Amino acid sequence: MENKYNIIDSHAHYDDEAFDEDREEVLKQIHQEGVTAVLNCGSSLKGLRKSYELANNYDFFYCALGIHPENADEFTEDTAQEIRDKSKNTKVKAIGEIGLDYYWDENPPREVQKEIFRKQMSLAEELGLPVVIHDRDAHADTLEILKEYPNVIGVIHCFSGSVEFARECIKLGYYIGFTGVVTFKNAKKIVEVAKDVPMDRILVETDCPYMAPTPYRGKRNKSSYIEYIIEKLAEIKEIHPESANKLFNDNINRLFNMEK
Repeated sequence: MENKYNIIDSHAHYDDEAFDEDREEVLKQIHQEGVTAVLNCGSSLKGLRKSYELANNYDFFYCALGIHPENADEFTEDTAQEIRDKSKNTKVKAIGEIGLDYYWDENPPREVQKEIFRKQMSLAEELGLPVVIHDRDAHADTLEILKEYPNVIGVIHCFSGSVEFARECIKLGYYIGFTGVVTFKNAKKIVEVAKDVPMDRILVETDCPYMAPTPYRGKRNKSSYIEYIIEKLAEIKEIHPESANKLFNDNINRLFNMEK
């Protein structure tokens, strides 16, 4: 079924093992359903390599290359050099997914996460690329590090902070990424953030295979489900969904220079 929107997914993980059995079929399907561009974000060394491969194999795919805080131990100077080399390819649009995750006790120590976050922010500055930021239960430290790199901008992916935190990020030039969480019945906090964030700073994303919106909550997510996020944000902002879709796509293209 073709989608009524021209969908650009600013954050996906089609390299994830959840797609191992039917990846090619799913990618063909989402393209037929109106998905015109996808930014696939690396999280591990294996994941960034697979993201790069997907971007090279599919015309409508682009990639962000980086090491997620859960995998901070994987980031070495060799990793940095590999990202430098791969970033010469115009399909590479950002450094990410990088940042801090204080939710899981088994993650690398916080000081290690912060060190690797700073190294990847420096790499983004060196390469002139935007960043895709992962921030879970680490708002204060994330903001402190973002402020250390005034020449770098990007998106706070799957935003989970307060209205005040969103405003601070926007002041630094960042965009705010909204996933299917905004459609959940208990998502009062993120709805308040969406009301406050200017239209020209909103990005829509799936984080698929995770974060599927209502009515698919708990199931494997895919990029065409962004229509539910667009419609919920349009309702919150009191704007026509097709107008909202165009504005969100303009934002994605402004930040990541992805073709429409």
